[in-house]
Amino acid sequence: MVRKLGITGMDSTTEADLRAAFQQARSALGDRWELTGEAEADAVIVDMDSMYGPMSWIRLHAAGKQVVGLTSSPRTQADHRLERPFNGRTLGRLLAEIDAHAPADVTPAAPGIPEPHAEAPPSSSTPAPAPADLLPEEQPIATDEEAMAPAEPAAALEPVAAASVAEPEPAPAPPRDPTLADWFAPGALAGRWRYERDGIGIVFDADARLYHGPGGLKPLAGLFDAVVRQADLQQLDQAAWTSATAGMGAAQALARLQWYAGLLAGHGALLPGNDPDGRYRLAKWPQTEREFPKHFRIATAMMKGPATVAEIAAGSGVPAEEVADFINANLRTGYAELVAPTPPESGESPKAAGLFGRLRGR
Repeated sequence: MVRKLGITGMDSTTEADLRAAFQQARSALGDRWELTGEAEADAVIVDMDSMYGPMSWIRLHAAGKQVVGLTSSPRTQADHRLERPFNGRTLGRLLAEIDAHAPADVTPAAPGIPEPHAEAPPSSSTPAPAPADLLPEEQPIATDEEAMAPAEPAAALEPVAAASVAEPEPAPAPPRDPTLADWFAPGALAGRWRYERDGIGIVFDADARLYHGPGGLKPLAGLFDAVVRQADLQQLDQAAWTSATAGMGAAQALARLQWYAGLLAGHGALLPGNDPDGRYRLAKWPQTEREFPKHFRIATAMMKGPATVAEIAAGSGVPAEEVADFINANLRTGYAELVAPTPPESGESPKAAGLFGRLRGR
């Protein structure tokens, strides 16, 4: 049976990488899997490290879907975990594991018809032959004295040491309360919406991925630090949308607000699931905001090559807390990425760098 895999709740760069990895894995799996929409999928991959993932997980979990969490964290709330960074080999292993644990495709018996049983051998007055290793003439016959003798007490059983039982892993933490940024995730909402708090508001089109609001980002900070449920959002029809956007400027990409939400979320530290000792780089140059002039220096340092938060801070002259916030924002929008360490070649230890390393290698 061909099983179906869906991909959702992530940025376009991650999705493209997953599709490429799937094509590599599919040939190794004998074409037992195919990509499809999440509604028809047997399993759906979501990026639990992104701002899209948690909301997608909540929705799919409620729908009874089998969810694969893509994450760099050692644990996930999802049914399965695909470790980041991934490739065709690791994705193939995961799909083979899901395939192996999937219930067998069995055609159920028709109702009211009992399952077939092995037929009993026909009755006969002739007794069945004894096993070959104990023929009738060799079977011992107990004497009257032996038959009446009391049975010997059973040997006392040696106490058996109780098997060590591994302590169960603690249950994953329950899903956190949603924030405004969670409602920007693709698929979380459809249509046009308004959200306002303390006199500051935005309107956004979830389908067109656009929003209208203040030109700057900093005035919107208060919208992202509160729990926002769907009941707190107001859906707009065409007339209300036209009226709401009449006094606002041009539409802007919703990804800009997603970036800003990521910038605020960590409060000066890398978000959970992002390796604090990892090396990060910019895969492409982001659109820096005029309100954050230091970001240009951070981006310049990151474009030089993979580096830790401390190294980027030293190279840019910007505090590590601001570097961590910048990395969070660009990881969420797909501009930044964690670079996996390159393992040494098999059988060789990493060579020391620098002059002394070269001298020792002679």
